[in-house]
Amino acid sequence: MRGSLGRYEMTVWAQEGSGLSSKSSTHSWKPFEGPGHPSHRMPEGPELHLASRFVNEACGGLVFGGCVEKSPISRNPEVPFESSAYRISASARGKELRLTLSPLPGAQPPQEPLALVFRFGMSGSFQLVPRDMLPPHAHLRFYTAPPGPRLALCFVDIRRFGHWDLGGEWQPGRGPCVLLEYEQFRENVLQNLADKAFDRPICEALLDQRFFNGIGNYLRAEILYRLRIPPFEKARTVLEALQQRRPSPALTLSQKIRAKLQNPDLLELCHSVSKEVVQLGGKGYGPEIGEEDFAAFRAWLRCYGMPGMSSLQDRHGRTIWFQGDPGPLAPKGGKSHKKKSKGLQQGPEDRTEDPPPPSKAPSRTRRARRGLPEQTTAQQPKGTSLQQDPEAPPVTEKRRGGGNQYSQTPQTPKMKPDTPPLEPEGTSAS
Repeated sequence: MRGSLGRYEMTVWAQEGSGLSSKSSTHSWKPFEGPGHPSHRMPEGPELHLASRFVNEACGGLVFGGCVEKSPISRNPEVPFESSAYRISASARGKELRLTLSPLPGAQPPQEPLALVFRFGMSGSFQLVPRDMLPPHAHLRFYTAPPGPRLALCFVDIRRFGHWDLGGEWQPGRGPCVLLEYEQFRENVLQNLADKAFDRPICEALLDQRFFNGIGNYLRAEILYRLRIPPFEKARTVLEALQQRRPSPALTLSQKIRAKLQNPDLLELCHSVSKEVVQLGGKGYGPEIGEEDFAAFRAWLRCYGMPGMSSLQDRHGRTIWFQGDPGPLAPKGGKSHKKKSKGLQQGPEDRTEDPPPPSKAPSRTRRARRGLPEQTTAQQPKGTSLQQDPEAPPVTEKRRGGGNQYSQTPQTPKMKPDTPPLEPEGTSAS
């Protein structure tokens, strides 16, 4: 299995008779993380697709048995499933992954198939490991049945923003998948341009999962950059032009296909750029693997976090990378930060998202002198729940010295994770 932007590692723990490999290694999809890394963000549509492929390939020949085990600290629901012999399969749609547990004929006790839908949050992943070597933060475990080697498929989530739901239904309100349901996705966008979501800048509309299910922060930057569309241009202005786009009837089918490939529009790029990420090479990521394994993705990036690119915070506190004019709806007073080149192309650890400048709110001392009330909480944007990415953590406000500064640091596990099925509009994709 080959990793992509999410920096996944796939290794196989193989034991005698497992049928997986003759060498000892580990099998896992886990997102690349680390302070200051651009992938310090949620997996997007391509990563969920790759994770489902991993589960199918790694678990296709395995038989699981027993109960499904949940960690006591997880706030996600218990999984009431027990079978002496069952198989696991996966499918993905946008930013969700469905896991199906299917009992084999004659398995006891009699049990209907059960499906779970996962949303990965910022750090969710699946790993296949020996049963006696469970990784930290393995919040849901599926164990293989004897007599084969005892393995465990684990849903691992360090930050605990990930969530699973019983029943197997995709989250209501999400649009068609940009990767696997392109025609339905395109029709859903173009038939709903009157929606208020398209009054916003195109960079914010691209994170609305009702219409762009699977698009997140790095994909929106790469798509807009390729078309030279200012990120803060009005979304409806950009998309209405696509309604009139019709190929000449005089063109042959091959000519129409060639023209589309040579001059793709924004909706076509949502599909094709996601597909490019899935098709990337690379061996993945792990603490023992060198930076060269991230070279394929780094070479693929053109805009996101790259030297010479500018960045601004959108109104939800997410960094959008771009080149040139930000567009007419750019936030007033927002200061654009330009990524400086250091001679050589930087590795992912160097590409950080610039925090927004501190606000000019009076300090606590000045407030006391003026008789102003203390500001104790950050104001969160309001809106409907599926707009923006429901897995991203809320943007919190921290007091530092003489003013307020926004921070995109995830909430600690002690705070309420994004376990509700939908999140406020103020959270965003990633």
